[in-house]
Amino acid sequence: MEQNVNWYAGRVKYRTEKKIKNYLEEEEIKHFIPFRKIYRRHNGKRIQKEKPVISCLIFVNTDYMTALSIPDKSGFNISYIYNNDTKKIQIIPDKQMQDFMFVLNFSEDVIKISNTNLKKGDRVRVIKGDFAGIEGELIRFKRHKRVVIRLEGLFSIATTYIPGEFLEKI
Repeated sequence: MEQNVNWYAGRVKYRTEKKIKNYLEEEEIKHFIPFRKIYRRHNGKRIQKEKPVISCLIFVNTDYMTALSIPDKSGFNISYIYNNDTKKIQIIPDKQMQDFMFVLNFSEDVIKISNTNLKKGDRVRVIKGDFAGIEGELIRFKRHKRVVIRLEGLFSIATTYIPGEFLEKI
């Protein structure tokens, strides 16, 4: 049996993220379910609500057997992302997950890159500033170059503004 602690991603029913977050906190299972605050007006009053940054997706950091037992114990339907090669739940590397969590703490802006040595598709590392240590791929998105962190088999997320001189090619 595998007892290594890894990050796993799971899809859940719409609007159940908060309840699952509460359950995981009660069970002291490390997890990441990013929420953002939104403000709305209702009857002239400004109301603050929390909304998941990525709907219907949760991340848990636990061993394989505990991850598999969460849906049965909690009563929540969690469909983990599977790796077709290993026929097991897809493991998200710690470095990718750390970078992903770090980037989600910032708002997204356009990146201006002045480093002419870098081109689309290059693997880069941020060496200075708020994002120091983040590794990703340089891509063009909406006519702007961005540093992107990929969670294999799931999705990618772009960083906020990073000057080109803060980047080095890996």
